[in-house]
Amino acid sequence: MSMSRIRTAAIFRCAAPLGALVLAAALGGCTLGPLPPVEPPASPVSYRAMLDQFSKRLLDAGAPAVLVQVRVGSDKWSQSYGVRDLASRATAEVSGPVHVGNVTKSMVAVAVLKLAEEGVLQLDAPASAYLPQFDPVLHPPESVSVRQLLQHRSGMPSVSGPLFDPATVRQALTQGVGMPELLAMAGRMPWERRLAQGFEYSDSNYIALGMIVERIRGRPIGDVIRTDIVEPLDLSATRMTAPGPPPSSMVHGYITLDGQPLDVTYPAAQIGNAALGMVSNVADLNSFYRALLQNKLLQPATTKEMQSPPYAKYGLGVFRWNDLCTNDFYYGHTGDVPGYGTIALASADGTRQLAMAVAYPPEPLLAGVNPALQEMETIAVDALNSTC
Repeated sequence: MSMSRIRTAAIFRCAAPLGALVLAAALGGCTLGPLPPVEPPASPVSYRAMLDQFSKRLLDAGAPAVLVQVRVGSDKWSQSYGVRDLASRATAEVSGPVHVGNVTKSMVAVAVLKLAEEGVLQLDAPASAYLPQFDPVLHPPESVSVRQLLQHRSGMPSVSGPLFDPATVRQALTQGVGMPELLAMAGRMPWERRLAQGFEYSDSNYIALGMIVERIRGRPIGDVIRTDIVEPLDLSATRMTAPGPPPSSMVHGYITLDGQPLDVTYPAAQIGNAALGMVSNVADLNSFYRALLQNKLLQPATTKEMQSPPYAKYGLGVFRWNDLCTNDFYYGHTGDVPGYGTIALASADGTRQLAMAVAYPPEPLLAGVNPALQEMETIAVDALNSTC
């Protein structure tokens, strides 16, 4: 799961049409609470029925849009629900791009691992060997390796809390902030020493990794991802956010601020951000993870290392979940940024995949992961486990 410090609040529950739900959310007319549990379809379980039911419940809860694509062998099922934006109320298209947030990390990890394959970077070398300002700016309590950054095992405080604080969120929407400034922001936060530093999700790790890639390649991280991933796979909807208007087909995301809905479709603070700055669609996400797991982006040994260590939930830029069909694992990532939730996961051989993106119900920013994303994660794993 994405662990950024500031996320949207719990799902609104009320039985009303979508338009009334959004208005009620903006005016505080719905009650807060989790989505009711999913009743699994009768055996044999249909993944389409599970996802259709869950998506419609999200719409009933106020979500403007839900986009889904599932690939099982040669079978491919795509579906869109809701509207592209609340102003025009044009129908959402499954090809519509969304902010995929923390899924960006898997792509940055590929860029880092390609450098390791080329021999210009060592995963167990100190991050400061490739980014000289790392130690002076961040003041780590001990040496931090590139591998620890990839695994979220550095203990570095996450910059996303201050970045998307409700008190300053309007500034984050309108004022760009570069990765050096984000790293400096993290450096002003306390970094505690621990006897044994375990997994602790922090967007700051991938800000540092993005800067390492930029320094070695001599190009912006978005350009590197384009040449390493987007162009070889012909991912038509995938791009790093850049200054300017969002794509016209983009599905809009919303929060509520001061009791009113606020469009957060293209926040300036996410532009060029190596932790959460990518835009994509569900088809491209499935194509990316399939290619990754089928060794089309990295060498087989590198892909295997990306999935390690065997006892951890998080490897080198990927989460993993139990695959009950094969007694192996699904690999992928979740994304949780203001206005949007995403999950993309694939079986170890890349033959069974699911990608889902949601424009969250407009809600105030609060600390913690959006409960809708947690339920998306559960339903996504259950759906793929029903395809045995």
